[in-house]
Amino acid sequence: MVRVLFVCSGNICRSPMAEAVFQDMVNKAGLSGQIMADSAGTGSWHVGESPHQGTQDVLRRHSIAYRGRARRVTSHDMKEFDYIVVMDKSHLSDLRRYAEESAAEIRLFLSYANAAGTVVEKEVPDPYYSNRFDEVYSLVTRGSAALLNHIRQQNGL
Repeated sequence: MVRVLFVCSGNICRSPMAEAVFQDMVNKAGLSGQIMADSAGTGSWHVGESPHQGTQDVLRRHSIAYRGRARRVTSHDMKEFDYIVVMDKSHLSDLRRYAEESAAEIRLFLSYANAAGTVVEKEVPDPYYSNRFDEVYSLVTRGSAALLNHIRQQNGL
């Protein structure tokens, strides 16, 4: 089983959206028995909460189910996941303290889409204050497709 962890700040906007979109793509590709996704935040402000209403709304409009609750990333995650993808450079910096404990591929989420030439942005902006959930959804969709292609190629799926 290939395990993918999406990480943002509070695990209520970007990372749960990415988890849901990516898992939806995995399911539609018939790979749900081979790839699984989860998400977490670098901070503990929202632990136990449902995703932000903006994330819920955009997922609902695109008929993508999500029932997760916010949690904080742990050192255990570094050992359990094969791919840990972060939404911006600050999250990458936050996870560096765990890096030696992990064999995971730890990268910026959009780096896969950058390599595929489907986005120019390097980071997924935080819609928490800006309310740019549709823009984030567009980036997450392209990022998820590129990540899934990368995983399929790396793992022969």
